[in-house]
Amino acid sequence: MSTITAPTKTDENANSIFDLDLELAPLPTYKAASTTFVDFDGLLDPPLLLHEDLAQGCGGQLWPAGMMLAGYLLRQKGNEIRAAESIVELGAGGGLVALAIALGLKPSCPIHFTDQLPMLALMKRNITLNPSLITPVIPSIYDWGSPVPSTLATHPDILLAADCVYFEPAFPLLLQTLRDLIGPKTVCYFCFKKRRRADLSFVKEMKKAFSVQEVLEVGELGEKWRRDSVFLYIIRQKITKIER
Repeated sequence: MSTITAPTKTDENANSIFDLDLELAPLPTYKAASTTFVDFDGLLDPPLLLHEDLAQGCGGQLWPAGMMLAGYLLRQKGNEIRAAESIVELGAGGGLVALAIALGLKPSCPIHFTDQLPMLALMKRNITLNPSLITPVIPSIYDWGSPVPSTLATHPDILLAADCVYFEPAFPLLLQTLRDLIGPKTVCYFCFKKRRRADLSFVKEMKKAFSVQEVLEVGELGEKWRRDSVFLYIIRQKITKIER
């Protein structure tokens, strides 16, 4: 989950985009800083150890979409993750998704997980908390809308994003970042929890720009996704038809 800090409202920016009514749904009560074990019902052995700390922003806490995406990848996408030659995560927060698949699936390529500068120390801390990691997990700074950092694959095989849809003024920046990174062979797993009506407007724009397939889980897991208003999409570059 990425972290974007809105500026304090002053006379100079009173009419800025941050002054808009974003129809935010109430967020859960924030946790105190703590360290948590996560094993995804036994899929991770040893379990993943994660420190949660909201001191630098909301990305420092575990959120439902990250848990859902990591669990889905661990259960169903092991072969695809292991075969990938490049993996990038956007808005990683403390690194739950990247670290979980590194620990549980052990892909042969490094995993680059990215967020804004305030999250960098937490990302590094969570790497050190898990000495059993074999796959290199590399944290870096990536501000949405900015040029793709030279350390990342221009068009990674696998692109991951969990709980990146939460701040409406950042939607154009996120969409531009997806355009920059999703290439002909890229598969993007994009998971978010719907908290307000505006969130679905991003999905509409995403469908205009890309080929988007919703993942519909069945059984108890599917019921939990629907109950928690969590959505998972597989996003690919649109195939342009050549007229003859």
